[in-house]
Amino acid sequence: MHKTLGILGTCLVLAGCGQMGLDMRVPSGPGDGQTRPQSRPDAMDAGARRPPATARTAEEFDTTTAEERQAAAAPASEAQARSLGLTVVSLGDPARPGFWIETPLATSVGRGRVINPETGQSVQLDLIPVDGSGSRMSLAALRVIGVPLTGLTEVEVVSGG
Repeated sequence: MHKTLGILGTCLVLAGCGQMGLDMRVPSGPGDGQTRPQSRPDAMDAGARRPPATARTAEEFDTTTAEERQAAAAPASEAQARSLGLTVVSLGDPARPGFWIETPLATSVGRGRVINPETGQSVQLDLIPVDGSGSRMSLAALRVIGVPLTGLTEVEVVSGG
């Protein structure tokens, strides 16, 4: 009997809180009053052009110019180059412009190069460290080294150079 009255009393109190406009729900995600990390534009993306909201094809998503692709594919100085190893890449966020790779092989943000071992084609890009076992690469960078956008491809990652 006491348990029943206790439960009934709790229900009445909670119902009263609802009538007073108090939200008694348990927080469970964004908007729960806790500070959450907010995404912000990367410094590397500062001058990059974003694809239009209506983009549907690789050409529409890739906002780099022919000159930018040519510069990214230019041979690099081997003096400062250091191989970080091989990784399997997939397409990263196609709406994120520029030449970049998110890879666990990088330990700090910096410049580097990715080489397609099958063809020798390479691209200069930003190295972005991430946790995990696979790497994600920008649409523009994948196109420069001539790998399928929908597959998984093993590439060599080089820092510097």
